[in-house]
Amino acid sequence: MRRSGGFTLIEVLVALTIFAVGVLATLRAMGIAIGGSDEQRTRLLAGWVAQNRLAEMRATGRFPPIGANEGEVSMGGRVFFWREETKGTPNPLFRRVDVTIHAARGDGHALSRLSGFAVEPLR
Repeated sequence: MRRSGGFTLIEVLVALTIFAVGVLATLRAMGIAIGGSDEQRTRLLAGWVAQNRLAEMRATGRFPPIGANEGEVSMGGRVFFWREETKGTPNPLFRRVDVTIHAARGDGHALSRLSGFAVEPLR
């Protein structure tokens, strides 16, 4: 019996299986990369929210009272919850302000943290 020059059915199935595994691995890697870029975008926006809170305090010349303050803000189509904690310093003319940004109210996972100082304006 003479054999033709083509591939057997088993060889074709093995090749298709290897190809399918490669395609699935590529799709999974792309999904992870896309998810990582979304997380990075969220953290970048959260950092901007924290910077805006401190910049607003400086721009208005506000000298915040010691204590905590919370609120929410929308940026980039997402809602972020911020918490400012104002603490005294050894110099009574300065206050330390710690801003923490969360994706949800009461969420223990902070997306961004930023600290700054407020100076009491001269009278």
